[in-house]
Amino acid sequence: MPGRPSRAERLPGHRQTGLTGGMFTEAELEYLRSQRLGRLATEAPDGTLQNSPVGFDVDAEAGVILIRGRDLGNTRKFHNIAANGKAAFVVDDIASVNPWVVRCFEVRGTAEALTGQQPPNSYMSPEVIRIHPRRIISWGLGPDGKAASRRTVG
Repeated sequence: MPGRPSRAERLPGHRQTGLTGGMFTEAELEYLRSQRLGRLATEAPDGTLQNSPVGFDVDAEAGVILIRGRDLGNTRKFHNIAANGKAAFVVDDIASVNPWVVRCFEVRGTAEALTGQQPPNSYMSPEVIRIHPRRIISWGLGPDGKAASRRTVG
């Protein structure tokens, strides 16, 4: 419905931060750059689901999440992405237990299983999973922990 505020904007104490000119908000980029581990969910050709802890990087300019690994091309997650291009990715943590403060960034979208890519260092393989967001949900971000956003981007 045009003009209707997003759910994040309607939640008490939450506000949406401005986009950086790309896919991600400033608060999302700051949070993602402070974290090292996320979870990648993929679907196998037989319909079973897999959820794997992964290291990641953000290419803010391209608007994608990059997953790399030591032997990524030989993993089930890489083969699942190659088979159907479906992915969901989450980074979350508990910033405080008193008061209770949870932060989260979630992406649902499509992904590519790429080979022959230049690895950033010698212990990573030349494969990469590149996630293209279609839906982004985040909350608990920003310096005051109140930045939140829910948006369809593709």
